[in-house]
Amino acid sequence: YGKNTIKFLRLHREGKKHFVKEVEVCTHIRLTSAQEYLEENNSLVIPTDTIKNIVLVLAQKNGIPTLEQFAIDICKHFMTTFYQVAYVKAYVQEVPWQRLHENGVPHTHSFICVPDGIRFCEAELCRNGPLLVFAGIKDLKLMKTTQSGFEGFYKNEHTTLPERSDRVLCGELFCKWSYGECRNFDFDCIWYTNKIRECILEAFSGPPDSGEYSPSYQKTVNRIQMLILSNVSQVQVIEVILNNIYFEVIDMKNLGLTNDKEVLIPVETPYGSCTCTLGRKKFLEA
Repeated sequence: YGKNTIKFLRLHREGKKHFVKEVEVCTHIRLTSAQEYLEENNSLVIPTDTIKNIVLVLAQKNGIPTLEQFAIDICKHFMTTFYQVAYVKAYVQEVPWQRLHENGVPHTHSFICVPDGIRFCEAELCRNGPLLVFAGIKDLKLMKTTQSGFEGFYKNEHTTLPERSDRVLCGELFCKWSYGECRNFDFDCIWYTNKIRECILEAFSGPPDSGEYSPSYQKTVNRIQMLILSNVSQVQVIEVILNNIYFEVIDMKNLGLTNDKEVLIPVETPYGSCTCTLGRKKFLEA
């Protein structure tokens, strides 16, 4: 049990320059006993309001150096403070605030919320067990208007989908990876220097002047995973979910117009989804 959707803004000041982290935290714990379920005995139960207050106190005392470190701090606090806690999991996601720039000069205290994907992380800790850390990005919408098709697929009497060699490829992406047993990584350095988000964009789009042909959503997902695994050695296993967003060309013949893929409408439901988990052989064998 635990507390979901603990939302707050952490403001850090260094002279005139301000830094912000707005996050949403979910913290769940499992106790060594189930007596509150079986015996109507609440003596070991930590109230969820207490869980919420602990998260806020940790944010005030320690700040949020990285999302991953904050999730680790939450896990370690519950495990070291409460003898009755057998397992703790902390999920942290960040609101995408970016510092404003005026004529290339960063503003000291103004920010803009940019919807270019939400960074998140998870940490898990069992008593007498390893600390596991996961990270990811979600709600990242991507589109390319050509260099995509879908041909040569299996057909039977129920198949109505036509083959296409040129189509709009659009989807909402969820990407989550595992660092395995945490080894005191510099998580922000991995995120910004290795540029995992940029790897996703590069694998999806291809070179800026020519692109790269995608024969399927599945192949695009694989390219994303392979590029991240080849560029970021700390990533051990990576899961990608690409929810397809379809667009249909509007027939404008009755309006006396020819619509050469210039006006399209989104197909809300149903939508396809492609999911794949890929990992390093040595990690999976372990």
